[in-house]
Amino acid sequence: MADTKAALNIGGNTNDYAVLDGSVGPSVIDIRKLYGQTGLFTYDPGFTSTASCESAITYIDGDEGILLHRGYPIDQLAENSTFMEVSYLLLNGELPTADELKNFTYTISRHTMLHEQLATFYRGFRRDAHPMAIMCGVVGALSAFYHDSTDITDPEQRMIASHRLIAKMPTIAAMAYKYSVGQPFMYPDNSLTYTGNFLRMTFGVPAEKYEVNPVIENAMRRIFILHADHEQNASTSTVRLAGSSGANPFACIAAGIACLWGPAHGGANEAALNMLREIGTPDKIPEYIARAKDKNDPFRLMGFGHRVYKNFDPRAKVMQKTAQEVLKELGISDPVLDTAQELEQIALKDDYFIEKKLYPNVDFYSGVILNAIGFPTSMFTALFALARTVGWVAQWNEMISDPEQKIGRPRQLYTGQTQRDYVPVDKR
Repeated sequence: MADTKAALNIGGNTNDYAVLDGSVGPSVIDIRKLYGQTGLFTYDPGFTSTASCESAITYIDGDEGILLHRGYPIDQLAENSTFMEVSYLLLNGELPTADELKNFTYTISRHTMLHEQLATFYRGFRRDAHPMAIMCGVVGALSAFYHDSTDITDPEQRMIASHRLIAKMPTIAAMAYKYSVGQPFMYPDNSLTYTGNFLRMTFGVPAEKYEVNPVIENAMRRIFILHADHEQNASTSTVRLAGSSGANPFACIAAGIACLWGPAHGGANEAALNMLREIGTPDKIPEYIARAKDKNDPFRLMGFGHRVYKNFDPRAKVMQKTAQEVLKELGISDPVLDTAQELEQIALKDDYFIEKKLYPNVDFYSGVILNAIGFPTSMFTALFALARTVGWVAQWNEMISDPEQKIGRPRQLYTGQTQRDYVPVDKR
């Protein structure tokens, strides 16, 4: 109820704070006046109990395994939508009509090229530079090339910048890969789908015609949709925090990429695949499961469980199906993939995993799929950034449009030295 109040009693003094209701999910206590009324802050490391903003884009219920984009369940979108449809939905709030989708797709396809000088920019990196390092630099540099879309007070410029970022990110990621393997860059082909174009720019070469495998294209479509947005996670919160200062959109997305790079965030699927490689072969799985159950052993099974989802990750079910389709299509014989499939079956039946709700998550399956397709592990997080860009720009646009948005300024519980006088160096 809008008139519900939460009473806070401190030293005999009571202050009331409004309880705000969302359309679904937990209500929140509005503590914006707390410091002015009490001189106190709340203490919430990691902001796990703090709503930092009001948003109408994505809703997650971790206990029930629910993920909705603008109200639509993620499994329905992954099964039925194109990535362009989901992008339009996140940006505009509604699924597009046929004409709206056609116009939106056309607009995105006409922004896929990069300024030719950026090819020279790539050559300033070492050949063994991590693709995420390259993407951070290139995306940040876009603001030096597109001055006509950095005025964040102009809604039209914000939308142009959003379209450019969504359109150019596959080109940027593909060029990062091509540069690392010493192959020539491939220009975009606007006759292909968003995912098909990316696959061609990544694995095609100028001397040969690249045929997009529909099974692989469909797998990448699902991966992109499943990673498009995930509420106020670390990288999205970083984009919002950077944007709250008035920074240009390219700088904000570069900040999001930097945050996503962390192994606790976007690097989880790479960590899961590295774990599978460490296990090596299916016959060693019991040994590693025993180690995972041993509290004194530092080994941890990566790709199982989730910080938000306490029951199951709704994205993982789609990825499980996709992994089976890709492995069947490619017919790959790889001990790592055999290990992944065997570990999955054991974990789904083992009482320890069931009791602790350690189900395979989206990172477990996506790492297996991307490895089977032929992406090096260093590209995994770059692909995550590519897909998440649409969520970042949707969240950034929403924040900039909010008249109540203020520059982010978290407070702290200070535990350092109290005031003391300076002592000259010869008397210390």
